[in-house]
Amino acid sequence: MTRRTTRDKSQRVKTAKGRKVASTRWLERQLNDPYVSKAKREGYRSRAAYKLLEIDEKTKLLKKGQLVVDLGAAPGGWSQVAGQKGCEVVGIDLLEIDPMPGITFLQMDFMDDNAPAALIEALAGRKADIVLSDMAPNTTGHKNTDHLRIMGLVEAAYYFAKDVLNPDGAFIAKVFQGGAQNTLLAEMKRDFKATKHIKPPASRSDSSETYLIATGFRG
Repeated sequence: MTRRTTRDKSQRVKTAKGRKVASTRWLERQLNDPYVSKAKREGYRSRAAYKLLEIDEKTKLLKKGQLVVDLGAAPGGWSQVAGQKGCEVVGIDLLEIDPMPGITFLQMDFMDDNAPAALIEALAGRKADIVLSDMAPNTTGHKNTDHLRIMGLVEAAYYFAKDVLNPDGAFIAKVFQGGAQNTLLAEMKRDFKATKHIKPPASRSDSSETYLIATGFRG
């Protein structure tokens, strides 16, 4: 009698003609990812929603009535979580997002020169309580180049957050390769009362991503 294992139950994708091996591996990982299945069952826009849920479980930062800015919002998982917590959300992404109640969405590249002003206009003279950034650039496969691109996004998000946050506000950003660089982290420690890195369980174990949490903005 043959014993079946959990490995037997995993789904495999045949490499279609014209499909790159990396694409096939990504599809296999999606099909066998419990967070992908859970997101479908529970109605979340993406598996990334669980990353923010798990971060908030540890930090208790999201509160009803807060104004939250979501940078790199598509497909909307983080905005959805913040909205469910009772927050008003202003999001931005180059990709389109299906409408959600309580979410103001701008379809444009955050790195566009006009994007920060457009976001500030959408805030209508108010300061944000939390700035979220789950942004990540398209990777080239060249480690140093990809790191520079990633840190460029983190720095841009951070300097924007400093412009729009309320005193005691918070900044949450995806970082890679061990976290923020020393110079940026040192600046954050001056501007915020506390900083730490969290790798939520929903973040894949084979990914180098972590999330930088800065709280208690000094204004």
